[in-house]
Amino acid sequence: MRILLTGGTGLIGRALCQHWHQQGHQLWVWSRDPHLVPALCSGAQGIAHPQELDGAAPLDAVVNLAGAPIADRPWSAARRELLWRSRVDLTRTLVDWMGRQPMPPRTLLSASAVGWYGDRGDEPLDESSPPGGQDFGSRLCMAWEQEAARAGQAGTRVAVLRIAPVLAPQGGMLARLRLPFRLGLGGRLGSGQQWMPWIHLDDLVALFDHLLRHAECRGAFNACAPEALRNADFTRALARALHRPAVLPAPAWALRLALGEMAVLLLGGQRLVPQRTQRSGFVWTYPRLEQALAQVLAAP
Repeated sequence: MRILLTGGTGLIGRALCQHWHQQGHQLWVWSRDPHLVPALCSGAQGIAHPQELDGAAPLDAVVNLAGAPIADRPWSAARRELLWRSRVDLTRTLVDWMGRQPMPPRTLLSASAVGWYGDRGDEPLDESSPPGGQDFGSRLCMAWEQEAARAGQAGTRVAVLRIAPVLAPQGGMLARLRLPFRLGLGGRLGSGQQWMPWIHLDDLVALFDHLLRHAECRGAFNACAPEALRNADFTRALARALHRPAVLPAPAWALRLALGEMAVLLLGGQRLVPQRTQRSGFVWTYPRLEQALAQVLAAP
């Protein structure tokens, strides 16, 4: 296939490029630094704007992963603007370009996040559940998905992946947690009772590939493991995997004081069921946290 990716130099994009390069697909990555793309993205060709592909053979698929990191720093007004621009505005530009093509791409796979649901306590959630809409992260994901959905007006099949925090040997959620837990300084966040969805990077790559290959798959899919865990369960499992204690909880008040509204990413939770993902026929390699952690922590 001929595939264009945005956000291709990030953790997920690099893994997808490696996977699809091995399958023989032709890959382009829209990047602010297109000259860096071949080295970072398994030989994919970097472009500074999709218009560089005008007049070329039609694309089979577009994979939209672009977005500034959402958990790097508190959500100041300037940071919110950057997060919005890098997701919502970029997706609008991308979809507008797709709609102007004589033959629009057949498929758009667009990233979203489990934050779409907001903080929902113990409420069971699947892809048919309504959005949260109360915090900035939820509103951001709602607008992001709405822009991606517009591609359907030109006949493109749109599938949205609501991605949980990713477990990977390098980067992802464990990049921040590994050191404090190795030092014995880890512990639950707040009460630890908030639900904490997650997914192994290999399964996320496999899910993107699954949705790419199955033309009947459209709409929203929860990109999370089927095992539902609370934060306290997750931290205990991580501590066991590292052979360390987990006895230093981070108080909720301290996280709110330090992070402001962004604390919802740590103190809020979603009790997610990947119902449509399961019904699509997708099979996880790492459905349980213990086996996922064992693989990730053993990787070089």
